Amino acid sequence: MKYIKYILFFITLLAKAQIPVLNNYNQIWSTQSNNSSESMPLGGGDIGLNVWVENNDLYFYFSRSGTFDEHNTLLKLGRVKVSLSPNPFQGNQGFRQELDLEEGCVKISQNDTKIKLWVDVFNPVIYADIESEQPVRMTVSYENWRHFNRPSKGKANNANSYKWAPQGEIFTFKDSVAFDKNSIQFYHKNRAETVFDVTVKQQKMESVKDQMMNPLSHLTFGGMLLGNNLKGDGTYEGKYQSTDFKGYKLSSLKASKKHDFKIVLETVQSENISTWKTNLQSRITSSSKNKTNAEKQTLAWWKNYWNRSFIYTQKSKVEKDSVYQIGQNYQLFRYMLGCNAYGKYPTKFNGGLFTVDPVFTNKDLDFTPDFRNWGGGTMTQQNQRLVYFPMVKSGDFDMMKSQLDYYLRLQKNAELRSKVYWNHNGASFTEQLENFGLPNPAEYEWKRPADYDPGMEYNAWLEYEWDTVLEFCQMMLQQKEYANENIQKYNGFIISCLRFFDEHYQYLAKQRGRKALDGNGKLILFPGSGAETYKMANNANSTISALTVITENLLNFSENQLSKEEVEYLKSFQKRIPPLNFGQIENHKVLVPAKSWERINNTEVPQLYPVYPWGIYGIGKQDLQTALNTWKYDADAIKFRSHIGWKQDNIFSARLGLTPEAAKYNLLKMANSERRFPAFWGPGFDWVPDHNWGGAGMIGMQEMLLQESDGKIYLFPAWPKDWNVHFKLHATQNTTVEVELLNGELKLLKVTPKEREKDIINLLGKSEAEKIQLN
Repeated sequence: MKYIKYILFFITLLAKAQIPVLNNYNQIWSTQSNNSSESMPLGGGDIGLNVWVENNDLYFYFSRSGTFDEHNTLLKLGRVKVSLSPNPFQGNQGFRQELDLEEGCVKISQNDTKIKLWVDVFNPVIYADIESEQPVRMTVSYENWRHFNRPSKGKANNANSYKWAPQGEIFTFKDSVAFDKNSIQFYHKNRAETVFDVTVKQQKMESVKDQMMNPLSHLTFGGMLLGNNLKGDGTYEGKYQSTDFKGYKLSSLKASKKHDFKIVLETVQSENISTWKTNLQSRITSSSKNKTNAEKQTLAWWKNYWNRSFIYTQKSKVEKDSVYQIGQNYQLFRYMLGCNAYGKYPTKFNGGLFTVDPVFTNKDLDFTPDFRNWGGGTMTQQNQRLVYFPMVKSGDFDMMKSQLDYYLRLQKNAELRSKVYWNHNGASFTEQLENFGLPNPAEYEWKRPADYDPGMEYNAWLEYEWDTVLEFCQMMLQQKEYANENIQKYNGFIISCLRFFDEHYQYLAKQRGRKALDGNGKLILFPGSGAETYKMANNANSTISALTVITENLLNFSENQLSKEEVEYLKSFQKRIPPLNFGQIENHKVLVPAKSWERINNTEVPQLYPVYPWGIYGIGKQDLQTALNTWKYDADAIKFRSHIGWKQDNIFSARLGLTPEAAKYNLLKMANSERRFPAFWGPGFDWVPDHNWGGAGMIGMQEMLLQESDGKIYLFPAWPKDWNVHFKLHATQNTTVEVELLNGELKLLKVTPKEREKDIINLLGKSEAEKIQLN
């Protein structure tokens, strides 16, 4: 007996030392939820659901990428309620709700009844399958709170493009909802006149309006709820939290051991509603024929998704501690990103597809479930970049197209801005960008001096902040650098963005004096901006770094795809980019935000942008000590340090090889959220779930594990030796690196292609001084 106990004890120790696998991170709940804030995310393709069971009924909100109304609110498509009789969820025993990551579905069961919810990755269809050992009746209801023209007042307008400056009375216009035989059809059709028209007039772009891309006019989105063994069963009215709604019921014709229903969605931009209805019917017909095949393809997609990249973590011999949590939450957040893999529009930083009733984020914001702070069709680019940069090392290049092609659609409108306002070339992208390429009208400001430059936002935070678009140019180039993809379609866009800086700052210099360049033949990047923080900057280091790296990489990766004139232009432009600026703090050489600046407006640290995202400084690169000095001695960098929201200190410290600091800030960043679902962080500076919080966390963990410089791949540049990990990440030259570290020992190293094994350098346990010596 004693011998058996020893064996069991030894087996237990071995089990605790094992690194988790994907299904260890599945979320399993054994009790129902109190409300929508305790929901579980589900999705695929470009659809997101919030799923929960409350008071013995199943509920879910459902959303889709690109469902913008007349005011650019990202509207939810509705809420579904499922009731069963006899009700299997009564009683406290046996309830189980599981997010199955490997299959990309939610499974709910109790008392011999099983429900499976899943979304077709390749077609906009939501499926629900219900099985019970005893016949049950089902009522599935579609609930809609846009059953009348609902006034939007006060802070409710923060969800749309008018924000705090509505023009007249704002209404969220009524949806069209009706029974259609034994189904429910619902849609929202935008009017011809939208916030696009208001913004074009406000910003004096009417002379070129007919040339501009308008994504909102007559945009129609919605779908149909239908299933077998169902019939229309009337309507009802109710209130969820503080929002009144109208419900439309479908009830089963007879009790059955099996029930199913689906929601088929369609979005189209057309003046004629018949186009939308025809397209929807085609999707319904297709989904009826192909459900089995759709499920197989969806399962295969999720399997491939998890196989191409992962980070599984565990503290040595400790189960589900803080190190376990960061691996769990890395996978959970990556799951959420995968739910909008192929949306026409990128995943939004301020909630993605998974926002719920706003009172659960802020009790004072007593608005409809459509609400999110910082707008629906407004893209805060410096936040969006953090959502999409982690997809490079996770190898999710197919998912990045939503964000990158979004910019291609805006190029013409951005170039028209430069022509109308300043009569020069180049694409002018501002911060707080509308999905039609113009500045957000509230941030642009309605009360402006009469003689103020109409191309400028009259805004203390955003003025002269042009350069965030260059980070998306970097992502375009990384498609080539990492995956060897053909990026020819992006080349013209990148050149246009660079040309704006070249021509606009020469234009501004000529407004001030006779010469367009300084005495060294360099551009004078004034007025400029170091993120939102260092304002009225002269030669901001963040801008200089961006222009330097983008121009060099474009020439390196695409020179053979560019015309002779384009190559000559880029090489001449390179010579006009000013050098970085440095300073001294306590006799230590440091990077400074800019040559000079007039005020500080926010709490970002762009003096470290040459470290990340631009990679001029870092492990294996020249003069790492200067970047380390900036982290250690810059008073603002120290004062602004935090893990909240879009803060990047977890990334900076990892890039600099500072293992204790990287461990600290990444543990804080990727700890469980305060909500039932661990990766519903926020609100931070934005909203719940805070997707730039999660994205920054993913980047920080990736940088702790793998970095590159001059063809070398550095393993564990900032990873504690006693943190067990099994990861697979992507590197440049179409390379993947899979590593298992268990109890301080390397158990697996698999590099594909194999010839890149020679480039691997293991930094596990190396000191700061040893890392400095690498260059």
